[in-house]
Amino acid sequence: MTQAPTFDSLFRNCQRSAVHLEMRDGYMRSDPAFIDWAAGKTIDPAERWRGWLDIVKEATGRGVSVRRARIVSEPVSDYIRFEHSVTDGLNINAGEEVGWLPRQQATELALPGNDFWVFDDKAVLVNHFDGDGDSLEHEYAEDPQLASFLSSAFEKVWDKAVPHAQYRLV
Repeated sequence: MTQAPTFDSLFRNCQRSAVHLEMRDGYMRSDPAFIDWAAGKTIDPAERWRGWLDIVKEATGRGVSVRRARIVSEPVSDYIRFEHSVTDGLNINAGEEVGWLPRQQATELALPGNDFWVFDDKAVLVNHFDGDGDSLEHEYAEDPQLASFLSSAFEKVWDKAVPHAQYRLV
């Protein structure tokens, strides 16, 4: 794998599809938005993550299908409650489709060890995190076999996932 391009360039160059699989119960708990949410403050996702929202809106506006699947333990963690609370204002508002799969329903799925993005079924961005959920690095590859494996794993999760509008936190 090589140095990762920016998300902006990956989305700008994406023509058909971008899929993202998240498998952790917590990410970057030192994020000021999570800290504010945990303290009971109101979070405006469109304001907090304007750059991300604009990047994804531009892609979905060009007809790119952007889907995100989240595998979550139930009962969910506080971080997943936070993510769920901002999904409408951030991901759905940007044109993403989001699905939630309870971890107990993923047992028979063969899944990779890391979260990832796949763009146009060919470009792969693997996300590496430390034990506390802080981002360590992104690895980029244009490897047809890896892209096929990850796309297949994503689709298996997506087929079982509950659409965001119907998923209820446990």
